[in-house]
Amino acid sequence: MTPQNSLRLATALACLVVGAARAQSALPDASRREALRSELTQRFAAADTNADGRLSRDEAKAGMPRVYRAFDAIDSTHAGSITLAQIEAYLASQRGKRGAGAP
Repeated sequence: MTPQNSLRLATALACLVVGAARAQSALPDASRREALRSELTQRFAAADTNADGRLSRDEAKAGMPRVYRAFDAIDSTHAGSITLAQIEAYLASQRGKRGAGAP
């Protein structure tokens, strides 16, 4: 094997190892996100006492106090109630702000 072929082989192996490591490190993040989403869905369902798919301010206060504290920001349509999708959108926007260096 020539030195150039050895270098190419070593480079290819290094790329495979790095790629595999990145793929494995992405799994915990994806699993964690799915677990958090599942927990949010369960907590939302438990707080939605009338099962209408929306949380009133009172339902949020009783069942999801952190959501209640951000209720006005989450209720972007000013409907007086919020959906799971609105909560998820709000959380995503907050993650985006933190990722952009905002406090």
